[in-house]
Amino acid sequence: MEELKSTRVFSWSPLPPKKNLDFTRKKPEARKNPTEKPHYPNCDVQIWLRSCEKEIVEPLLGKITGTIPHWLNGSLIRNGPGTLKAGKDEFQHLFDSSALLHRFGISHGKVTYQCRFLQSEIYKKIWTANRLVVTEFGTKAIPDPCQTIFQKVATMFNLKSDMSDNAMISVYPFGDEIYAFNEIPFIHKIDSKTLETLERVDLSEHISIVNHTSHPHVMEDSSVYNLGMSLYASGPYHSIIHFPKSDKMFEDAKIVASIPARWPLHPSYMHTFGITDNYFIIVEQPLSISIPSLVALKFQNEPLAGAFQWYGDQYTQINIISRKTGSLVSKFQAETFFYLHIINQYEESDHIIIDICAYRDPSMLDCMYIETMRNMQNNPDYAKMFRGRPIRFVLPLKPEPLHEAGDSNLVTLPDTKATATYLANGEILVKAEKLCNLGCETPRINYEKHLGKNYNFFYAISSDVDAINPGTLIKVDVKRNSWKTWQEEGCFPGEPIFVVSPNSKSEDEGIILSVMVYGNDDTNHVGLLILDAHTFKEIGRAEFKTPSAVPKCLHGWFVPGK
Repeated sequence: MEELKSTRVFSWSPLPPKKNLDFTRKKPEARKNPTEKPHYPNCDVQIWLRSCEKEIVEPLLGKITGTIPHWLNGSLIRNGPGTLKAGKDEFQHLFDSSALLHRFGISHGKVTYQCRFLQSEIYKKIWTANRLVVTEFGTKAIPDPCQTIFQKVATMFNLKSDMSDNAMISVYPFGDEIYAFNEIPFIHKIDSKTLETLERVDLSEHISIVNHTSHPHVMEDSSVYNLGMSLYASGPYHSIIHFPKSDKMFEDAKIVASIPARWPLHPSYMHTFGITDNYFIIVEQPLSISIPSLVALKFQNEPLAGAFQWYGDQYTQINIISRKTGSLVSKFQAETFFYLHIINQYEESDHIIIDICAYRDPSMLDCMYIETMRNMQNNPDYAKMFRGRPIRFVLPLKPEPLHEAGDSNLVTLPDTKATATYLANGEILVKAEKLCNLGCETPRINYEKHLGKNYNFFYAISSDVDAINPGTLIKVDVKRNSWKTWQEEGCFPGEPIFVVSPNSKSEDEGIILSVMVYGNDDTNHVGLLILDAHTFKEIGRAEFKTPSAVPKCLHGWFVPGK
């Protein structure tokens, strides 16, 4: 374990702006000398490229080391890529891999493990046809020779036709039920005890959206908010959907706020959004989805990633929307960055603080092409493409007027180096400070008590593939600007999930749950790691030998139980 402090100074290395570039795959650079050592000897990318060959339906009993807290009972449900194989074909991008669900059942000091593939419609079609049947985000399928030109034209007017329902990103609760998510309108109800796929829900049949983020927010009253995109005659809108706690959460859902996309034919791609006591926060980044390109690619049967465009010379726009009225109340411009995950956000003294895992550009999505991953050791730029840092913006909600403030800093909170100043056009430019000098991803907090509220700590995995140990868990203290780490040679833990202790009095009084997979040839081996969230030291683990390889997963949710 290591505790260090950062300097809190944030800036990207200068790069020339990119204008309206197509977001397409970058070929890895080959090493000129075949005997040259690998660029990232401590990073084993194969943990992402494994394919599960055999589901584990009957739970395996784990070997316990250390102590499993007596109060910890329930299920840790995980979701992520399960196989690169599509019958006789292979997926070309990690995001296309068939969803594999994992469950760690924790009961009275014992831990079990099982895994099953999500029985989506596309998964069943692939294994019935023994080949790729639908063109995905980064993978092209062989077109159906029986489809006529008129049928192809018809699909242009139905964005859901031939859409994959492979929900392999995350899992979230709606009431007492657990659902698997991607950014498509389809979510899948799963049995939290058996991992059986129970039913598919098409959210677009209940609310006017064509997609939604894979990271909704579950509120204290068990209602759920998510951000989706709605298409109207006037163009695309970013819409906040509220699913109230009821027996009919989907039927009772409604749009409670909506703002037009700032680029009508190129709405921003968003993986998550923010929420505080009084506001929704929508961060429109320069990575956009070109609607004309999307329609053309669909007709041409080309991967959807080709519709992504990066406007590197444009600001990232942060929109603040009132939860009470649903109206836009403020917007801020930020120096260009790309992001997937917001860490947390909260209000303080007429300011909004928002913490984000940010990248200079979206190259890290290119890093997830299978060909690029397999050749990462030959690519000296791979680590730079994946380079990100956690940063903090401070947004003044009641700034001095332009004629009084001039070019002075509008942020009046103490103990922050984040700034906000007026631009010549009267808009406000915000500049971030760095929270720590480590690459952090899949951030989690004490969600139950601190979502949208002032907080001290977040937990993450390392995203620095060139680190001495890329398989590092990180705890960041955002107040003291320091961090602690946990690592073990040859082990690559996943997203750290905080579980609060009974009757806890402090924010980090609880435990961290993380899935362990192992590098090199130790493929049929998985574990559940338990850390004391306060000290960040290991207190126990459960390990399993499995009949098939276990790939690394993405996101999960802890379901308390008896």
